Amino acid sequence: MIKIPNDINWILYGAYGYTGRLIAKESIKAGLKPVLAGRNPNKLIPLAKKKNLEYRVFSLKNRKEIIENIKDFDIIFNAAGPFEITSLPIVKSCLKTSTNYLDITGEIGVFEQNFSFHNEALEKEIVIVSGVGFDVVPSDCLAKYVSGRIEKPKELEIGIAGMSGFSGGTLKTMLRNLPHGTAMRRNGKIITAPLGRPQKEIQFIDKKRNCYALSWGDISTAYRSTKISNINVYMALPKAIKYITGPTEPLVRKIFELDAVQNITQSWISNNIKGPNKKVRQKSSSYLWAKVQNDNGESYQAWLKTIEAYRLTAVSAVKCVKKVSRNNLKGVLTPSNAFGEDFILDFPDTMRLDSLD
Repeated sequence: MIKIPNDINWILYGAYGYTGRLIAKESIKAGLKPVLAGRNPNKLIPLAKKKNLEYRVFSLKNRKEIIENIKDFDIIFNAAGPFEITSLPIVKSCLKTSTNYLDITGEIGVFEQNFSFHNEALEKEIVIVSGVGFDVVPSDCLAKYVSGRIEKPKELEIGIAGMSGFSGGTLKTMLRNLPHGTAMRRNGKIITAPLGRPQKEIQFIDKKRNCYALSWGDISTAYRSTKISNINVYMALPKAIKYITGPTEPLVRKIFELDAVQNITQSWISNNIKGPNKKVRQKSSSYLWAKVQNDNGESYQAWLKTIEAYRLTAVSAVKCVKKVSRNNLKGVLTPSNAFGEDFILDFPDTMRLDSLD
């Protein structure tokens, strides 16, 4: 058994990616020393040596290899996307080794997949919590909060603004999902609509913004957190989004179905998109809004201002590792069900408002 300071025995997979590096840095800042892991030794080993941390090199193709490398740990934190590829082999291995699992996915399919392991996680007495980054901690906590302010809410709307940019991994996932349209939940079922539709003007704490419907993780998680059967998520996006949400939308989806187009765009992103720099992460803010309504015409809304998205993800990762290590959580949980609706208020420079008057 590898001894980790502060008695938190955990391994960080995907440590050398953009977000993985932020999490590793935040962990050290918090006095923790995760064992770093990933499949590429040329990227992993120099990082581990620079940070003076232990490391493990292994891929996710062989289940026995995964089990051998994670069996000594209480927690594995998966920061390696695309999670539609990486999550399942790690989760299945965790169910063999009784290792708690955390990740930062925002992929609806991954959330839905992992919820299916709830009973097995209970039997193994482990917890599986996906989406413990910007997607979906702040929105999940805000949704949970407003859902408890009226009786029997039937409609939930969530708005997100202030994204300072995208990492390569996030942008790749978004482009892979373009052919599928926009996901929303109706009568408890996930359905799809044309990209970016509907649109909505939303008043955030700082200003109004024109927002577009988006396939955000809350379509899956907020349903479990709030039991609300109709959910839309909107995001404020650049004006250029009109080129894929207008009359050309069907053509755009067809184009991005082509493997050649995906390969070209994915390669370009790898070579050109690095994610927000330190100055942007420190100075930018993120804004969220959530509103619920019921069949009686009652409604409630609340607003949230918090730190920049990638900074929040790194801070959240460390907070969630600590909470899982200290609490006897079991099953497959959303962030708000695992840590409470007020969890987001523990973050720096964060406030929640019930009125803008």
